[in-house]
Amino acid sequence: MAAEFGYQAYEAGLASLTPARSAAGFAAAGLSASRALWGDNPFLKASAASFEMFERMTRRYGKPSFSITQASVFGKEVPVKSTMVLDLPFCRLLRFSAKRAAPAPRLVLVAPMSGHHATLLKDTVVRLLNTFDVYLTDWKDARDVPLSAGTFDLDDYIDYVIRMLEATGKGASVMAVCQPAVPVLAAVSIMAEDGHPCTPTGMALLGGPIDTRVSPTEVDLLAVRNGIEWFRNNAISVVPWPHGGAGRRVYPGYAQLAGFISMNPDRHAKAHADMFEDLAFGDGRTATRKIEFYDEYLSVMDMTEEFYLDTIRKVFIEHHLPKGTLTWRGRPVRPEAIGDTSLITVEGGRDDITGAGQTMAAHALCKSIPDHLRAHHIEKEAGHYGVFSGSRWRNSVAPAIEGFLLRS
Repeated sequence: MAAEFGYQAYEAGLASLTPARSAAGFAAAGLSASRALWGDNPFLKASAASFEMFERMTRRYGKPSFSITQASVFGKEVPVKSTMVLDLPFCRLLRFSAKRAAPAPRLVLVAPMSGHHATLLKDTVVRLLNTFDVYLTDWKDARDVPLSAGTFDLDDYIDYVIRMLEATGKGASVMAVCQPAVPVLAAVSIMAEDGHPCTPTGMALLGGPIDTRVSPTEVDLLAVRNGIEWFRNNAISVVPWPHGGAGRRVYPGYAQLAGFISMNPDRHAKAHADMFEDLAFGDGRTATRKIEFYDEYLSVMDMTEEFYLDTIRKVFIEHHLPKGTLTWRGRPVRPEAIGDTSLITVEGGRDDITGAGQTMAAHALCKSIPDHLRAHHIEKEAGHYGVFSGSRWRNSVAPAIEGFLLRS
């Protein structure tokens, strides 16, 4: 019961810090501006850094902007146009298209609904624009979705993937990053079995928990140890007023963020200590990259109770997909029905969230895909985020996916 009111306590805490946070922000700005008068004074720089760090650590981080205005196409920077293709209660489908001489192949990029906003995939989108028109699932924060929109569970997620592929049209490919690997594989299985004309021609699954019995990580073991009732009783809270989704039962973003940070607390503590050092004793420019990362990393969203608990139970505890017991609207999901859709799986050699072999397990389930339409890519030095962002993504993973999807 206490967990249900955790959201109210969190909001009250944020509200109580508002005066101090505002004062710290003004102080940091004032001290920074005074450098023109007092010069590069170490005491003033350290004081400004202290106030800035306090303000950053007590603020609410809103959803970042995509701000994708240009991309590289064959080595040339070209403008990018973004449009909204579909607007559903829990998600928007956005299209990013680069200006080019001929139409580009289409790719539906399914972002995870697991805490962070789809803006976490900005680097992913920009790199893919080199080759594709990218259609991105921009999931809405559950705390902003009114109760009148109804519930949203794993079946609904699969529905949405099918709707997105239909909106994109015949001949597109689909790519799932992390958590949506399961609903994307389920959606493609259903469409293939039905002979749906919009069944994707290619499918890329990156760092996804297809079978968490393989090389289980601490994330997987936590779910098995605690059981579904523990999560129901300890992870779910109620969205408070005045948010648009007031009254909706959710797994709050702040709780998810606490879980992310608890996996590597020393690393995050060191990063913030380094950020303070850069702000206080450096020229400030070296802190910019860390600030940009944490502006994104600390921006989180709520997910609905139904989807969260469905995922915990069916994916991490009971392993429905690899056991052949996953259903959609009461209908069995049959990956063996996929025959003409090519499949590439990608894993990071240092991934501490999705264990080695968990994503590759999709190949064993998709028995009807011929060998020449299959591939598996291991990025040995990449962690979980490295398979879809950063230099390894741009220089190694993305080319492997592009080459496979274009030739298959």
